[in-house]
This record gives sequence, structure tokens and C-alpha cells, in this order.
Amino acid sequence: MTQESGTAYFKAAILEILDETFDTHHGLFLDGGDSLFETLATISAEEASQPVLATCASIAAQVNHTTYYLDVLRGELETGQELEHIDWKQAWTIGPVNDEEWSALVHGLRESADAATEVLKGIDAWEEDAAYGAVSIAVHTAYHLGEIRQALCTIQNRPPTCGES
Repeated sequence: MTQESGTAYFKAAILEILDETFDTHHGLFLDGGDSLFETLATISAEEASQPVLATCASIAAQVNHTTYYLDVLRGELETGQELEHIDWKQAWTIGPVNDEEWSALVHGLRESADAATEVLKGIDAWEEDAAYGAVSIAVHTAYHLGEIRQALCTIQNRPPTCGES
């Protein structure tokens, strides 16, 4: 395998993993219907506002943080430099949301996910920063998808199969 074909395989793999994380079941690591946007479509604003425990973030906060993370990483990939003035604490600071605010949060996440994916599609030279950035986006988003799905087991009182793959 040449360096060039290895790069093409990496790019194809990371884009397919992100597509499964966000939208489309490919059988890589999620069950059908478990993608991020499929999951978010089942959540009401009231549910999104409810933390599982007093010390845990709400689903709305998980979505807000994930959006912020995608925007930060996308910005770094586009500029090739670490962004200044990143406020991770602010990304978690969100109170209860109403239907309109919840819809706007999910829409904002969709825009950030699409923008990050487009940046990754445009990368031809997978240097160290781009590769680490792409993997970080995939792993971080999948982690928060898991957090959201676990929260739903409690919030929606889902059956014991919740979380099995």
C-alpha cells in the first residue's frame, strides 16, 4: 500500500465514521436508528432540559458543548492554528430550553456538523494536525452521543436494552 492509498483509506474511513455518528447507519459501531440526529429527533425540549442528576449536564448542554467543540476544531483545521479565547465553561452554560430554543440548538449542531464534515472532505494532505483533528471530532462526538443516549435511558424511562449494541 502506498502512502497515497493509505491517505485515501483514512479519509474515506473518517468520513464514513462521521456519517454514521451524525446520520446514517453503516454498521461500523452503531445500531440502526442510533445516530446523533436520529436520537435528537426523539427528544423534546422538556427532556433536553432535564439533567439526569443534579451534578450532570442536560442533553441541551451536551448538544451546545458538542456544537462548540465542532466549531473550535473546524476553526483550527481551517486556519492551521490553535484558536484563542476558547471558553469551554461557556459551552456548558445553558439553562432549560423551550421548543424553539431546542430546535435552534439542534439546527445549530446540524450546521456545525455539516461545516466540519465539509472541511474534512476538502483536506487532501492529511498532516498530523488534520488527522488528529478529524479523529478528535469523531471520538468526541461519539462520546457525547453515548452520554445523550444513556441520559435518555433515565429521562424517557427506556427499557433495559438501552445502551446495548
